[in-house]
Amino acid sequence: MPTLDRQDSVFVLDLGDGENRFHPDWIGAVQAALDEVEKAEGPRALVTTATGKFFSNGLDLDWIFANADQHENYVVAVHALLARVLSLPVITVAALQGHTFAAGAMFSLAHDFRVMRADRGYWCLPEADINIPFTPGMSALIQGRLTPQTAHEAMTTARRYGGTDALAAGIVNSAVEEDAVRRTAVEIAQSQAGKAGSTLGTIKSRLYGTALDLLQTKDNPLG
Repeated sequence: MPTLDRQDSVFVLDLGDGENRFHPDWIGAVQAALDEVEKAEGPRALVTTATGKFFSNGLDLDWIFANADQHENYVVAVHALLARVLSLPVITVAALQGHTFAAGAMFSLAHDFRVMRADRGYWCLPEADINIPFTPGMSALIQGRLTPQTAHEAMTTARRYGGTDALAAGIVNSAVEEDAVRRTAVEIAQSQAGKAGSTLGTIKSRLYGTALDLLQTKDNPLG
């Protein structure tokens, strides 16, 4: 399960050491960590990372299939998490030490910056291959964070981007060696910690207003 630590002004949220799929309990734990970050005072920033082979493999499909009657409420909860990170009033950095797929890739896009391991691991939106269409909110998030060319390629071809390719496509801000991923993310976060506060939150909310409106709707979130 996710754990939260603090290094001076930088909170480090470790999503776990498994596939870090979006199980409802996992979503609740991440939301609780974000509550702690948001209620803290003074300069602060957030680094989100994980331990092991995966950053996040996305939606918990096993849970969805076993709880089909709760599908819509589940999507609302996933949307709420993406919207929360996208508009969080602190600078956020995703440290992608492993595979980052589907909703996990969208979760990374909700962060302000992304640092990815250069030599191993993929960033991928596989929905076209697994026959799960993007919701309107997810589509708006992706299109709001990527160039039109990259969004189109990533969404329609399910391309797997390695770190160097992800950097060239503008998906990530840095591609570094394995042992530098978390350190680089913390350095970025530390340098921006003084910007935390309501002004930053307002700027983000207005910058991504369209995506946030769609992600925060509870009226037919599936489109």
